[in-house]
Amino acid sequence: QVQLVESGGGQVQTGASLRLSCVASGRTYSAYTMGWFRQAPGQEREFVAAATMNGRTTYNRDSPKARFTISRNRATNTVSLQMNSLTPEDTATYYCAASRGNTDILTFYHKPENYNYWGRGTQVSVSS
Repeated sequence: QVQLVESGGGQVQTGASLRLSCVASGRTYSAYTMGWFRQAPGQEREFVAAATMNGRTTYNRDSPKARFTISRNRATNTVSLQMNSLTPEDTATYYCAASRGNTDILTFYHKPENYNYWGRGTQVSVSS
């Protein structure tokens, strides 16, 4: 069992930056791929980024990679999402997730059904 707790969300204006963090506890954190998803009201959950246990990263191809950066710190069992140049379209609840998957096919981690554990989410609201 893995417990995930997100933090760092908030209300900001267009162009601002936020850094989301997710602390994992429970079973071996380093054995999981960690991902970030987001969900806006009335929309499906959308993949944002993931970082594998081997340090590889993958991003939603529809999002400018340069704005979002995922990183993980094994010493603190934390995965972070640095978000820059935020726009109102980034408004959503952001979820941290952990996957037991063990594949080099990174698009595997783009699908929410391939994750085993989820946090409760942190709200990001961007005003124009």
